[in-house]
Amino acid sequence: MIRFIVRAAAAAALALCALAAHAQAWPTKPVKFVVPYPPGGSTDPLARLIAAKLTDSLGQPFVVENRSGASGTIGTAFVAKSPPDGYTFIFVFDYHAVNPFLIPDLPFDTVKDLAPVMLVGTAPMAIATAVAKPYKTFGDVVAAAKAKPGTISIGSVGSGSLGHLTMVLVQQAASISLVHIPYKGGGPMTADAVGGQIDLAIGSVAVITPHVTGGKLRAIAVTGDTRSRALPDVPTLAEQGLPGFSALAWWGVFAPGGTPKPVMDRFHAELVKAFNLPDVRKLLTDTLGIDLIVSSPEGLATWLDSQMQRWGTVVRENNIKAD
Repeated sequence: MIRFIVRAAAAAALALCALAAHAQAWPTKPVKFVVPYPPGGSTDPLARLIAAKLTDSLGQPFVVENRSGASGTIGTAFVAKSPPDGYTFIFVFDYHAVNPFLIPDLPFDTVKDLAPVMLVGTAPMAIATAVAKPYKTFGDVVAAAKAKPGTISIGSVGSGSLGHLTMVLVQQAASISLVHIPYKGGGPMTADAVGGQIDLAIGSVAVITPHVTGGKLRAIAVTGDTRSRALPDVPTLAEQGLPGFSALAWWGVFAPGGTPKPVMDRFHAELVKAFNLPDVRKLLTDTLGIDLIVSSPEGLATWLDSQMQRWGTVVRENNIKAD
């Protein structure tokens, strides 16, 4: 019996040493970063920025692969079913917390099949309009919508997106009715907003800000608790007649469930280093308006649970369906 216990302990020690060695050696081949949305939004450039930094620091290619479609679930399903070996990760947007309620029969379990790595950060969304449009404030939108209900259009990155769900709550709070136009991503949405094909667009500050600073769009409101550092002159919805209102976009990193903890720990540590680089922080915070959190895996798990509870309720109570 004692001999058996000794052998078992030795085997366990060898297994731990093997895992530790694997983590120290990782990565020994290219690592894939899946972005389950098309290029042109905010998640794609974020993943590419970090991929470039990790390629430099770890000496192996970190390759971004766009697998878009079905509100991000095609790419997410791919990662959920990928080998949990530390060579496939996914960068998700806030859609991730809504899809379990929006899309029946998901081919994966959002909580069980994906292991949280890091909540990268949050950002308010911005409501914007083409500079040629007449709306200067959110109050202008409310007045126009009440004068002619159902005539003002607002685009989002898709039915059930956080922007869409936020505007559902905004319309209820302001007692107005807008026409929702869903898009397949931030790129096509902002293109139509700039061109005037839609009256308004709602998207993360990261997506909207470059078009505002470029003089193509006018931001009229942000959805956070406070004003955005990227758009400091734009008042919150709470300042414009909706006291206490707040809704935040967010970005997170997940791995296939079952990825070895030593590899997860090393990957998390490398992400922390990358996000703390001065040029990365400056770009993400000052230019894109992301409030970096760079959380622990447990922090992302807690955040995901809170977001699923809040927005799942909005989906159910308003009978919202996917595109």
